[in-house]
Amino acid sequence: MIIVLLGPPGSGKGTQAKRLISEVKWPQLSTGDMLRSAIGAGSQLGKEAKSFMDRGALVPDSVVVQLIADRTRNEDCRAGFVLDGFPRTLPQAEALDQMLATRGRGIDHAVLFDVPDADLLERLTGRRTCAKCGAMYHLQAAQPKKQGICDQCGSALIQREDDRAEVIKKRLEVYHAQTSPLIEYYKKQEKLKTVNATQAPDLVFQAFKKILY
Repeated sequence: MIIVLLGPPGSGKGTQAKRLISEVKWPQLSTGDMLRSAIGAGSQLGKEAKSFMDRGALVPDSVVVQLIADRTRNEDCRAGFVLDGFPRTLPQAEALDQMLATRGRGIDHAVLFDVPDADLLERLTGRRTCAKCGAMYHLQAAQPKKQGICDQCGSALIQREDDRAEVIKKRLEVYHAQTSPLIEYYKKQEKLKTVNATQAPDLVFQAFKKILY
């Protein structure tokens, strides 16, 4: 089974993907991880990707799709895999479908983790991170024992720059602009499934699994 995960930043799709792959043993494929791996290995695709990144340019869709094509030839992808963070745009989705079609395969489900923007703002602006060990807390959902201090190492907690309200609003604007066409694309293919991701994580996971099997 091949699954595409859709959802705004803070929707919890990455967390739910990790829970799923721990049960089914399919790989969770992140294009960021694949790019770093290809560059580190010094492969031809890695060198090509690095040439764009060094110039501050976006890596072309053709390179990213070829990375996915190469990675999914591995034995661990035979039963299925989960795409997290790709596709982000309609041309990427179309290129991915074309690549899979050459193998007689295709996306089985595009799962949208749906959370209203107001809830996402509360989730993300409330996050606090330990400046030293990276432990995560939340002002409402997961408070430290002592305000502003990490339980694990006693260092100060900070609000990351990308967890500030103005940054989050911009990220959500970009997400909606890019992803709305994807939602329609997979809906027309009758592959779109939606999970109410405002629920408790265990309930979200149960709804996610019910879609798949």
